[in-house]
Amino acid sequence: MTTPTEFTELTELTGSTVEPYPGLPLTVRDVGAGRPVLVLHGGAGPAGVSGVVDHFATTSRVLAPTHPGWEDTPRPEWFAGVDDLVETYLDLLDDRDLRDVLVLGSSFGGWIAAEMAVRDRGRRIGGLVIMGAFGPRVEGHEVRFPTAPPGPPPGTGPGPGQGPGPGESSGPRESSGPRESSGPGEGSGASAPRRGPSPAALQALAAYAGPTKSDPKLLHRLARVTVPALAVWGENDTVVPPDYGRAYAAAIPGARFELIPGAGHLPTREAPEATFAAIDAFLGAAGR
Repeated sequence: MTTPTEFTELTELTGSTVEPYPGLPLTVRDVGAGRPVLVLHGGAGPAGVSGVVDHFATTSRVLAPTHPGWEDTPRPEWFAGVDDLVETYLDLLDDRDLRDVLVLGSSFGGWIAAEMAVRDRGRRIGGLVIMGAFGPRVEGHEVRFPTAPPGPPPGTGPGPGQGPGPGESSGPRESSGPRESSGPGEGSGASAPRRGPSPAALQALAAYAGPTKSDPKLLHRLARVTVPALAVWGENDTVVPPDYGRAYAAAIPGARFELIPGAGHLPTREAPEATFAAIDAFLGAAGR
């Protein structure tokens, strides 16, 4: 039997399944070679950050876990908080003895990434990038979350007075294929049918994020982050507005804030060239 600190390889499919704790299978995609990058997806699941994984895999070793509860992966009832994800992924870095890790999180994944940087007692993390992230409670700036059902039936748009919610983005939409459905806080265009997250993904998000889907203490704790940090936001993000992102970045000592013109909630999919240029410039300035 595995111990709580051992990750046991179980399968080699699209990613390997590891067991950080007894009874918790975790799927992790591990590709490329070089400096390690941990990529954390948002409500859309792994498909929402596939372009990020591909971008970094050419020069870096990329680990991209699937949060338990997404993509039909099991989530034990006891595994029910952002802190569970944070500690699990910090354990992942410890058990694989990874250092100087760039942690990049999109939307809900950005919340996890920020909490990891706060709690990184082992100094495994060397850089932080958050994109359209939520998590802290920022007075005066509302984050728009999905309701059930996550959107109108296919072929219909938002009703009168309804703007895009976390199943869609305010920016232009790019075709993402049949499997890449939008999730809580993930992007799609206003002219296309909203394709919300699966019921299991919504249930998992609710379990992890709690009823308020925020942490009132996180904004204060971000002062503990000591690594170079970048906040990337689409200028048309109506899910997590740019002013929320500015407040997020301002709470992290020395963090940079980059606004991506023409992008909505998923800038790496809606304006990939400009977004990756901003991220790469940040990493170059930070010596990565």
